[in-house]
Amino acid sequence: MNDTIAAISTALGVGAISIIRVSGPDSIKIVNNIFKGENLNKAPTHTIHYGHIIEKTNVIDEVLVSIFKSPKTFTTEDIVEINAHGSIATTNKILELLLENGCRLAEPGEFTKRAYMNGRIDLLEAEGVMDLINAKSEKARKLAINQMDGKLSLLIRNLRQDILETLANIEVNIDYPEYEDILELTINDLKPKIDNIEKKIEELLSNSENGKIIKEGIKVAILGKPNVGKSSLLNSILNEDKAIVTDIKGTTRDYVEGSIYLNGIPLNFIDTAGIRKTEDIVEKIGVDKSIKLIEEADLILFLLNNNEKVSKEEKELIEKIKNKKHIIIVNKIDLDKNIDIDNELNPIYISTLNKKGIEEILNRIKELFNLGKLETEDLTYISNARSISILKEALKRIEDVRNGIKNNMPIDMVEIDIKEIWNLLGTIIGETYEDELINQLFSQFCLGK
Repeated sequence: MNDTIAAISTALGVGAISIIRVSGPDSIKIVNNIFKGENLNKAPTHTIHYGHIIEKTNVIDEVLVSIFKSPKTFTTEDIVEINAHGSIATTNKILELLLENGCRLAEPGEFTKRAYMNGRIDLLEAEGVMDLINAKSEKARKLAINQMDGKLSLLIRNLRQDILETLANIEVNIDYPEYEDILELTINDLKPKIDNIEKKIEELLSNSENGKIIKEGIKVAILGKPNVGKSSLLNSILNEDKAIVTDIKGTTRDYVEGSIYLNGIPLNFIDTAGIRKTEDIVEKIGVDKSIKLIEEADLILFLLNNNEKVSKEEKELIEKIKNKKHIIIVNKIDLDKNIDIDNELNPIYISTLNKKGIEEILNRIKELFNLGKLETEDLTYISNARSISILKEALKRIEDVRNGIKNNMPIDMVEIDIKEIWNLLGTIIGETYEDELINQLFSQFCLGK
């Protein structure tokens, strides 16, 4: 990372301004080569300078240039930001001049990667930057800000410190058994320590579901047989004609999607093909997709007809979804009642024709996901799949420690598994890492960040 990189940091398109960012040891010198105005090499840090970007004697653009000198910068390197007019041609021309004068085009996320590699932020904080860029709601923004501020990182570090103290105690007992003033640590003494570590990891994992909901929203699949009113329900919830509604069975042959916000959380609805046996190849593909979606969705809205008895196929599907979060909805209450449904299923009765019961569905969703109590002022929720999978792996390692204690294994053997838990938690914040993982993670960032 001894070279100087450059990239366009704003979205490429027509706008009032665009920003081209440069970072590295030669950033000020390179920009000064194409800048007509004050000598940037002599400019103090954290200052803005008016002038023009030039190519030989030709003026390219009228600009403002911001100077940030190491180490008090985002990457801890010298950084220059060129604020130009937001023309695509002008922005690309300035970048071209920078590359011609010694800059290298930055890889996706390379500015943030340099901030991480130079020790300014840890891996969780870096992921918080990406989450902030991609935040689609106010709560998602607050969640990302808390992660960027290091609150979640502090929890992980404190947990690692607890484990480290246990490891140190084990090492002292192994290496200096003759010291009488050292508290002897037996295999059974480890159990309450492991219980405490396990409790903290489980709490992080439990809260991670809330983090995932805030960050990604709730994936809601609307299921049922043809003509039960799935598309009408979607249109009623969205308050727009998103899905085509007809009396012809099999009208919806693929997903129709739409979103609303409920208590600041995105609800991502998917209207699926009506589930039935069919010889139509295209419709059958849609039905198969609907069945598969049962496993992928966070919530199932299962529709039944008020004027028809529950069929065998519908009973089988109700059985299939019983272990997932779901709401049974009985539609068409404006028609004569002929349904034979168990009230223990706690159905909601609605009429998509008259838009009755829609509010009750939304209130039930709030209850199921506890949306009324999701606060983001002091959130320390893990929300990315990478960290969640690491925490789950750490729990498996705790089970290995428990088995070692149960089987009276030597304490130095049990220590190996405890040390692996410490290492795993280190990968969450980037204290321990593999180069391939780091490269993959930062490649998901946009250029210029």
